[in-house]
Amino acid sequence: MNEQGGLIGVLAVVSYVVFTLLFMGVVRRLLGVRVSFLRTAVATLVAIWVSRPLLDALVGEPVLTVPSVELGLYLTLLGAFTFVVAMVLIVLAELLVPEGTLPGPFDAWRSWRARMTRSGRYVEILRIATRHGLGRFLRGRRHLALGTVAERRDLARSLRRALEDGGVTFVKLGQQLSTRNDLLPRELIDELVQLQDNAAPVDWEVVRGTIATETGRDPGEIFRELDPTPLAAASVAQVHAAVLHDGRKVVVKVQRPGIEHDVDRDLDIVARLATTLEGRTDWGHDVGLVDLADGFSAALREELDFTIERDNMLGVAAALDGREGIVVPTPVRGLSGPRVLVMDRLPGLPVGSAQEVLAALGPQRRAALARTLLETVMDQLLESGIFHVDLHPGNVLVADDGTLSMLDLGSVGRLGAKTRQAMGHFLAAVGTGDSMAATDALLELVERPEDIDERNLEQALGVLILRYAAGGSAEGAAAFTSLFALINSFHLGVPPEVAAVFRAMATLEGTLRAIDPSYDLVTEAKGMGRERMAGLTGAARLKETLEQEVSGLLPVLRRFPRRVDRIADAVEHGRLTANVRLFADPRDRQIVTHLVHRTLLTVLGATAGMMSVVLFSVTGGPMVTGTVNLYTVLATALFVVAVILVLRVLIIIFRREEP
Repeated sequence: MNEQGGLIGVLAVVSYVVFTLLFMGVVRRLLGVRVSFLRTAVATLVAIWVSRPLLDALVGEPVLTVPSVELGLYLTLLGAFTFVVAMVLIVLAELLVPEGTLPGPFDAWRSWRARMTRSGRYVEILRIATRHGLGRFLRGRRHLALGTVAERRDLARSLRRALEDGGVTFVKLGQQLSTRNDLLPRELIDELVQLQDNAAPVDWEVVRGTIATETGRDPGEIFRELDPTPLAAASVAQVHAAVLHDGRKVVVKVQRPGIEHDVDRDLDIVARLATTLEGRTDWGHDVGLVDLADGFSAALREELDFTIERDNMLGVAAALDGREGIVVPTPVRGLSGPRVLVMDRLPGLPVGSAQEVLAALGPQRRAALARTLLETVMDQLLESGIFHVDLHPGNVLVADDGTLSMLDLGSVGRLGAKTRQAMGHFLAAVGTGDSMAATDALLELVERPEDIDERNLEQALGVLILRYAAGGSAEGAAAFTSLFALINSFHLGVPPEVAAVFRAMATLEGTLRAIDPSYDLVTEAKGMGRERMAGLTGAARLKETLEQEVSGLLPVLRRFPRRVDRIADAVEHGRLTANVRLFADPRDRQIVTHLVHRTLLTVLGATAGMMSVVLFSVTGGPMVTGTVNLYTVLATALFVVAVILVLRVLIIIFRREEP
């Protein structure tokens, strides 16, 4: 007896599950949109549980022991009522808690773990900020005690030290912010440019293991000599001197272990902070903090992949082919991977610490070196399109013979042909003082808002050009700051690749001054811009451009006479017509189709509802049972149809999805 009861219970559960799955499929089909399995299952179970008591309260419970027409009508009405209740529950759930706003169980678990990790990092960041005296600025108040230059410098010094203690992500963030003269005051910029990306060296055995893992070979099989003491140790990687078995002197750049996890965690914090500030502050929205954070994240993640730096070195070297006096390292093929990079060891010292070498070269040679470096960057910006974005004094070596070397190409910028042309036009227009042409070129470089006063922009840019027309070795930073302020005041969006150009030029100025303190970046850049644009429009270049254009137009020119003859013949015989296809774009047809579908659903639902009301009010007529007539059955069916159609329209509206 117990076994029979257990079997009946199992069959009941199985039938209940099958019945629930059937209901779920029908409900999702009637709604016309995809609803999550969990939400549909819960709505269906609740509907099955509450439908019969509700229906019994409305129409009364029939005698279920005797098969009859009344029992059949009751069961049919119960099924329809259950469908309607399930759909109503889903629509209400969509109205109160839209689909996707609540994570699933696995997503919730991952989110909880990530939140706990971020919370620990938040506490650590707050501890660092408090240790450096920045805690009072985290309370959300406006501080009036920063009105003097000395107070702002103290704040900038504390911020720099806090960023250095924050780790690689915040050091890199501070270095990027140091180029944004349009966002930060001068005191902050002066401190942030001094950020030092130093870190304690990694244990040699860990470095050796990383090299073996990435190359698949023991370091002793690759290098004849490998110095365990690093030449430099930064928060991303450290560099060791080595010699290959063929006598080639190289350096080995090894990424610090676990750095990717730390960077991902901190970049997530930066992105969340940028989203919050852009949503809650006017200045955050104006400068586009989310886009800035996204660009910073992409650049930093590129820097963590040494294969990108390897490819960048090859690309920049190809662009420098034929230029004397400046080189980039050559990577060793087969020994470089995502976390280990082996490249030539170039002679020389960083410009920032090579004053004795520069002094020995003499003033004329130093001016020539500065011009070589600027010409190289201008060629990269206006011709090759691939350029070094971070040529600070530590990334440029100068040898005893005056040869310059560009290092650390983990992050480079790339410009398309149109952007390069607009950049050249802008520099050439600034060089000639043509504010109208400079305005047109600037608007091609930036993302212009829908409403912009071009006349005022042209006047403001003209004043800026006149202000810095004379140039001067001390005017470069002020010119870039004024240009940034102008762009920001007219709410012009700066694309990431153009922002990288401004960053590169602002960073390059400090390096040029370290090479030659009297070098005039503004004047030289304007002159080089004019020279290059003149070269692009010279006779030889115009001939080449004309040949390219004609070769592209040749197929069109060949077909042109025949097409003109056909048009003339059609005009002569009165057969010329013009056909215009309405809604030729599939997107237009889709929009109209969806609008018509929604309108039809709404009209049909309203019509069925009104017909059901009319039929409910009709008395008499053919009787289906002793108490229910045919009109009541039809009215009930129409009412169910009306409810289903209206609910389908509502769910589409709430979900903002197309049926």
